Amino acid sequence: MRLKDRIALVTGASRGIGAAIARSYAKEGAHVICVARTVGALEELDDEIKAAGGSATLVPLDLEKTEQIDGLAAPLLERFGRIDILVGNAALLGRMTPLHQYPPELWEKVFKLNVHANQRLLRAVHPLLQASPAGRAIFLTSSASTHVRAYWGAYAASKAALDNMVETYAKEVVTTNIKVNLVDPGATRTKMRAAAYPGEEPETLPAPEDIVEVFIALAEAGCERNGERILARDFCGIAK
Repeated sequence: MRLKDRIALVTGASRGIGAAIARSYAKEGAHVICVARTVGALEELDDEIKAAGGSATLVPLDLEKTEQIDGLAAPLLERFGRIDILVGNAALLGRMTPLHQYPPELWEKVFKLNVHANQRLLRAVHPLLQASPAGRAIFLTSSASTHVRAYWGAYAASKAALDNMVETYAKEVVTTNIKVNLVDPGATRTKMRAAAYPGEEPETLPAPEDIVEVFIALAEAGCERNGERILARDFCGIAK
């Protein structure tokens, strides 16, 4: 029970890596606030967590409607008084297409979820992380942010922006009780990966459950890492 009695908020929790993180946190004793758009998928996750003896709070929320994120803080403060762990997992791939052909509406949509929503989330949750004796914030990044490839367009650019934003936040809280890190999950068996690499055999990739250890370790009250970019495969000992 490495996260016993800690309060964790996970975005994009209804499937893939987000759902795996939520389940693992609940198994380790945390109460998990699960944020996602899809109510049915959230309810299924809640059933799984409860069946395993854990507890969760469901928050159906479309993070692309960034103005609604501000309303998260007050009810969470009233109910829990703090947030110990924040995991910014929700993201949008967009389209694999040349930059000069990229639809402006989709470009803005990708940035709205991958960057703007995370800034609004930090803005809303920062006081709650400060109220924790050991606040931990973890954001998911991608190798696309540092390894330039053709056709990755808005996703790569938005993840580069997210990296810079998170690293800036880590420096701003360096003298506080908050620790902030980036995790690059690498190639993982998710719907987003399948959309980016439709010809790839999914069974050759690690499942989301195979990489949750890095998220548990970074969420522990005793973790002192801050401002780092951590490769999940290396941390979890997964062969490349």
